[in-house]
Amino acid sequence: MTLPLAAANQAPVSAQTSKRDTALLANAIRALAMDAVQAANSGHPGMPMGMAEISVALWNRHLRHNPANPHWPNRDRFVLSNGHGSMLQYALLHLTGYALPLEQLRRFRQLHSMTPGHPEVGVTPGVETTTGPLGQGLANAVGMALAERLLAAEFNRPGHAIVDHRTYVFAGDGCLMEGISHEACSLAGTLGLSKLTCFYDDNGISIDGEVKGWFTDDTPRRFEAYGWQVMPGVDGHDVDAVDAAIRKAHTSTDRPTLICCKTIIGKGSPNRASTDLAHGQALGEKEVALAREALGWTLPAFEIPQSVYDGWNALAAGAVLERDWNTRFAAYKAAHPALAAEFERRIANALPHDFHERARALVRQQNEKAETIATRKASQQAIEALAPMLPELIGGSADLTGSVFTNWSGSKPVGARDAGNYVNFGVREFAMSAIANGLALHGGFIPYVGTFLTFSDYARNALRMAALMKLRSISVYTHDSIGLGEDGPTHQSVEHASSLRLIPNLDVWRPCDTVESALAWIAAIERNDGPTCLLFTRQNVPFNARNPEQIDAIRRGGYVLSDAPGARAVIIATGSEVALAVGAQKVLAEAGTPVRVVSMPCTSVFDRQDAAWRTSVLPQGLPRVAVEAGITDFWRKYVGAIDDHRGGVVGIDRFGESAPGGVLFKHFGFTVENVVATVTQVL
Repeated sequence: MTLPLAAANQAPVSAQTSKRDTALLANAIRALAMDAVQAANSGHPGMPMGMAEISVALWNRHLRHNPANPHWPNRDRFVLSNGHGSMLQYALLHLTGYALPLEQLRRFRQLHSMTPGHPEVGVTPGVETTTGPLGQGLANAVGMALAERLLAAEFNRPGHAIVDHRTYVFAGDGCLMEGISHEACSLAGTLGLSKLTCFYDDNGISIDGEVKGWFTDDTPRRFEAYGWQVMPGVDGHDVDAVDAAIRKAHTSTDRPTLICCKTIIGKGSPNRASTDLAHGQALGEKEVALAREALGWTLPAFEIPQSVYDGWNALAAGAVLERDWNTRFAAYKAAHPALAAEFERRIANALPHDFHERARALVRQQNEKAETIATRKASQQAIEALAPMLPELIGGSADLTGSVFTNWSGSKPVGARDAGNYVNFGVREFAMSAIANGLALHGGFIPYVGTFLTFSDYARNALRMAALMKLRSISVYTHDSIGLGEDGPTHQSVEHASSLRLIPNLDVWRPCDTVESALAWIAAIERNDGPTCLLFTRQNVPFNARNPEQIDAIRRGGYVLSDAPGARAVIIATGSEVALAVGAQKVLAEAGTPVRVVSMPCTSVFDRQDAAWRTSVLPQGLPRVAVEAGITDFWRKYVGAIDDHRGGVVGIDRFGESAPGGVLFKHFGFTVENVVATVTQVL
């Protein structure tokens, strides 16, 4: 039997606990936070102690989750954006029944524990996103709330609300000072994400002391201007007041909600409460003892009474919630079997069964067309071919759709009242990438977002977090070199490709033509253990003919594009510079010097190949020259040190100029003649 929507939205605990009981539940959080930080002699006890009552109101009365199954699809999402207070989340997960034993709290911040210094997804059960860099968790939460709304619009049917959950986020002064909070929260208000609720921990203290010296924003009015429902002046230490605010937040149908909670950092600590000393260091054994006395908590360190465990335990309520949802989903599946199967596939993060076959067809088509076009256009052609079979693909750009070509014929804008598959993020590169991370974390979507490569600097920390979390997110970066031309050095990427390649677990593809572009897109979609950056040209690049074995070899990141019997040297190139390598090979051949041309669209994928493959592509002993319109240092790992006469790099180690792209390539030595001269020199 299908439950009505109202029943699905009921809080797991309907009866409010007494003030004595709530004080006991809150003080258990304080005790665990003090004890764990003290045991590690490292951490941030003040925020957990200050947000304890807020946590009781949310986690004990409203949060719909099942500790026995942290991945239940219809769970509420909880994000600790102020991730330095990680012991708050660890205490809540432990107390409510997640597989986080007390021993792991004792090992807070220790090697290989489940309780790292900041929450990490995939390390601790129940942690939805890795937080710590302030403000990004808030942006992730915007992505999660957007994912819920779009999935609900796509899959829910009358009488069958299978996607129906909320996103809650805790944030502090630091999160709101970071510029990403403006980017993300402005967009969240514009999109009317009504199932997003943020709790602002307004304690007035950061590491340097009282924030009134550097943070005097009128936060409630700021968020009202964004279009949020705002509840100012809520007593963050009054569980019932916070509970009432949450209930009011749930009445909003067209706006996200900010609950401004006035709190005391380190509440319960006689000498450190309301000071920066409670923020980022252990209280000290004497102060912990005094705090225990002040709180009336007489138990030894890490000892929690059974009554507290009973009051916090969410296993029984969570089992009921998930069982009820399973019943509803079974009814949905009977009524809409095709939709249910598609939902299950999407949540399982599995690609359609015919994806690989259709992807191969795209590659064959591009090979047969043999077009000379810009790789940004080749990227759009790949999206056009792949998107119809991937409804989970959700795109967007930072106000550059007409330049980065991230749209396709089936793109439908997402709006406050319209569910679509394309987000106009506005000029918000950082938030765009962090929101994309939230979409990927939520599940059911493969996000891709685009801007100019030079603006990846704005998004860099979100890219790093995606790599750390092993997310399947895709960043499309066009105008990838001085070849973009007249916009000048502010827009011409020189160091960006190499810089991005330095981020662990981030695959950076710089394809040279339509076939490599298609395969780069396919690799990015197929990859499920990390993010991908796709770098594309503004200018046209020539097509390169290949045999089937060479086409298959593109997936290996580096391969022999054009060989020559008795090759005396190897030219390695990427992107638009592959054409220079091929041109130089012809000139050298006419002069009696055979060379091999290697296209290396993705260095990290090439590096992951076995030694046999790498050696077959780059034979030991042969002099090597790398060609890329970027800084030269990165390529030394392949060609040899700067003083090694058997290796050379044709690159650019300064900023560009404002002139047509063709003029700049010639000016900076990106010519066939210069490549020939460099090869001759190393020989």
